[in-house]
Amino acid sequence: MISVKDPEQDRSHLLGHRSRLRDRFNRGGEKALLDYELLEIVLFRSVPRRDVKVLAKTLLSKFGSFADVMYAREARLKEVEGIGDAIVSDFKLIVAAANRISFGEITPKQVLASWSAVIRYCRQTMAFEDREQFRILFLNKRNALIADEVQQIGTVDHTPVYIREVLKRSLELSAISIVLVHNHPSGDLIPSAADINMTKQIAEVGKPLGVSVYDHIIIGREGHASLRGLNLL
Repeated sequence: MISVKDPEQDRSHLLGHRSRLRDRFNRGGEKALLDYELLEIVLFRSVPRRDVKVLAKTLLSKFGSFADVMYAREARLKEVEGIGDAIVSDFKLIVAAANRISFGEITPKQVLASWSAVIRYCRQTMAFEDREQFRILFLNKRNALIADEVQQIGTVDHTPVYIREVLKRSLELSAISIVLVHNHPSGDLIPSAADINMTKQIAEVGKPLGVSVYDHIIIGREGHASLRGLNLL
């Protein structure tokens, strides 16, 4: 027997499902939802007239977690059927908002007195990148943030760092100290010999110029490592 679906019935089910998910979120926050359900709510805005549960589960299956989906590169996202410019734009907006919130936690304060916020910000902006980035936080004499800049973007396991450029930029900004940060896309948090060497060279050359290296942080998806904390600086 062939049954004919009623479009109005389908629409009613869709609206009911969306309403129930939103109600659960409003009552219990993100902890009341599974990753795919939270992702569904994000997709509601860009896909207003279609069930997005399968799409949400497909994205999680391909990328691994909610955060991995949000931080995935545009080209890889568009490999998934059903992902277009509107969805990519919404994901970018969420990432930009999250980064702005994290940055706001460290800008008005003494960076070294709010170290956990610094780590959160660095993980927020770098942990899910699939290429190495070398970032510098420039601090003034009150240890407040002057600037946060990505100096270099490299490959999956290497970023070129130019000591002269690091210190030149520090002097341009009148920075008294700097925090070096780079990510390891592999997830390995152990500093390489090159990481340690480069950090010591910047510290040695910077000292007579009045620029000190406070720390070098290595960021991974599961955590971070501090060269100062490891007594390597």
